[in-house]
Amino acid sequence: MNIQTTIKTDKAERQRLAREEAYSTPLKDFHPGAPRLFQDDTLWPWFERLRKEEPVHYCTNSRIEPYWSVTKYNDIMHVDTNHGIFSSDVSLGGISIRDAPPGFDQPSFIAMDQPQHSAQRKTVSPMFTPTHLDQLAVLIRERSGKVLDALPRNETFDFVDRVSIELTTQMLATLFDFPWEERRKLTRWSDISTALPKSGIVESMEQRRRELDECAACFGGLWNERVNAPLRNDLISMMAHSDATRHMDSDNLMGNIILLMVGGNDTTRNTMSGSVLALNENPDQYQKLRDNPDLIDTMVPEVIRWQTPLAHMRRTALVDTEVGGKTIRKGDRVVMWYVSGNRDEEMIENPNDFIIDRARPRTHLSFGFGIHRCVGMRLAELQLKIVWQEMLKRFDKIEVVGEPKRVYSSFVKGYESLPVRIS
Repeated sequence: MNIQTTIKTDKAERQRLAREEAYSTPLKDFHPGAPRLFQDDTLWPWFERLRKEEPVHYCTNSRIEPYWSVTKYNDIMHVDTNHGIFSSDVSLGGISIRDAPPGFDQPSFIAMDQPQHSAQRKTVSPMFTPTHLDQLAVLIRERSGKVLDALPRNETFDFVDRVSIELTTQMLATLFDFPWEERRKLTRWSDISTALPKSGIVESMEQRRRELDECAACFGGLWNERVNAPLRNDLISMMAHSDATRHMDSDNLMGNIILLMVGGNDTTRNTMSGSVLALNENPDQYQKLRDNPDLIDTMVPEVIRWQTPLAHMRRTALVDTEVGGKTIRKGDRVVMWYVSGNRDEEMIENPNDFIIDRARPRTHLSFGFGIHRCVGMRLAELQLKIVWQEMLKRFDKIEVVGEPKRVYSSFVKGYESLPVRIS
């Protein structure tokens, strides 16, 4: 039995057992936000059953406070686009199923309501204009080529570390104009900002605090440097010279820095790793891509749907309201499961299949909708497109040779490692 067959067999058995557990567990005992389901990749039957039987579900069986799960595409769109009813504000709990611990709840524009949200978001949006993306494309292609050319042949290596993290961290360093030789700090700070206590990424909340204090001190120094210098084309300088953000307090600055780090690091890097895994799990699609590299244009949004790098976003109800026939009370936490909406059978044909030439590949929720739609989504798509163009030029196949190690989180849906080999 070869490696691919073994991996496929193990996955099928894992999914079979997950399905048995999901369909034998009473709905009242469901906790779809349990991180173990995501780390083990056994979440799918739980959300499938919720979409079929109770698409808006109230969970009281968790260590966090009770929460509503919204699991179908149109219901998620309703919540995501009605910011007057559903709040993102950090003072009410923010955007994650779990409230940020005291001292870690810095405000950022994604965790703000209007009018503060749009004022701060507009500050960084010039970074992602078509003209600037055209300029970044040249840099992305050059760096992708260097990273890919340095990969070993005929030996196993970690795609997450050697390619996904390296390329996305290089881009983050460019966007921030961060010291190049220290760029891996950005990856570390991004990881610990979203890490759960049981993830193993940090040993204690005290360690997490110390490292994030180091991050705050570092960016505080860069801020002081940029605010006293002429405007430059980097995110820190843009915020330092904008009326909407120039007078942010240190917590607001840190909140926006973490937001931009996670948005530019976790999402792109995990979709990049996920694309290699998806094509290995679907060899017919990999062959289709090799035969017609122009399909990269539709493969990229399809893999963003298939991966869903941020599994959910949370809102807090500002008033009593109704979603999917269920009464939501003021103050209730409402979790939009993008990862489930992206597999909604009523909206997406054959949603569990990875199909790189879908007719409507951008029918997905991975970037969110409404005022909080991902500001950097076109850059994410551009990075994925270019790295696959360059990989197809160089390699007949990047072969996955072992199980991926997935992140212990129901928020960031990603990979700690992915063993691969290039023949």
